Amino acid sequence: QVQLVESGGGLVRPGGSLRLFCAASGRIFSLESMGWYRQAPGKERELVAAIISGGPTNYADSVKGRFTISRDAKGMVYLQMNNLQPEDTAVYYCNGRGSHTINYWGQGTQVTVSS
Repeated sequence: QVQLVESGGGLVRPGGSLRLFCAASGRIFSLESMGWYRQAPGKERELVAAIISGGPTNYADSVKGRFTISRDAKGMVYLQMNNLQPEDTAVYYCNGRGSHTINYWGQGTQVTVSS
């Protein structure tokens, strides 16, 4: 039983920044990794960033150097997004991955980058 709730999305100009928040609750000790996915209109959902139990991180090539994923001991997961571009526009979903390929998802938060 894991619940994930995202927040922090919004409208930003190209080159701007946003910070997304994912509040994780329940049996979060059972999760092997946490991450962020995004889905743009008409496109498949894709992995943006992930953080593995113990600290290692993984990023999509398109966001390396611009996005940073982090987490704290209270179950919060963050995605700092800098130098945002129009192609970053999507609904962003928080993800929790269990030990038996079980995935938990938040409801999503909209990020729109437009001039």
